[in-house]
Amino acid sequence: MAQAFVPELLGRSDYAIISELIEPNTRVLDLGCGEGELLEWLALHKRVDARGVEISGPKAQQAIARGVSVFHSDLEEALADLPDRAFDYVILSQTLQETREPLRVLHDMLRVGEHAIVAFPNFGHWSVRLSHLWTGRAPKTKLFPYDWYDSPNIHFLTVHDFETLAHAQKWVIERRIFLQGPRTVKRLPNLLAEVAVFLVRK
Repeated sequence: MAQAFVPELLGRSDYAIISELIEPNTRVLDLGCGEGELLEWLALHKRVDARGVEISGPKAQQAIARGVSVFHSDLEEALADLPDRAFDYVILSQTLQETREPLRVLHDMLRVGEHAIVAFPNFGHWSVRLSHLWTGRAPKTKLFPYDWYDSPNIHFLTVHDFETLAHAQKWVIERRIFLQGPRTVKRLPNLLAEVAVFLVRK
């Protein structure tokens, strides 16, 4: 069941949710920060100490031009080099499914930060299920528009998959927000949510 509209931030509902989860005057690391729009906003409006990691050279340069401190690196390698509890929040938005070793990435996020904010597209959404059922081919939907051979997505997780993993790892899920377009989803999130956002700590 869809509820109230979520205001967009920088054109994305997940960014709006993430911005609400982060407390002012904290240390924030954004993994796969792109051109640094979210970090720039957080630095201006929540006065956070904003840092980012971005693998794309041109995007990292754009972020630096915005005044954001960005490390040009693969996020999995960058995390391994960071000290424990260096940040209050570590953000990974719409990227977990693209990492080579997602469990190691999540463990490193919770080592480096007090809290992890993880947002990912839900492969359990009804449109993905229906696409696979009716076409008999790799799902291709509005949410996942790629052909199988050029998709950046290499792991296909659902809301239930993430919650099962968190339970098995004994992580504490502090908040869970589910989005269907610009609306929040309160019922049957594994079926109806397009994007899931979790706030997690050890």
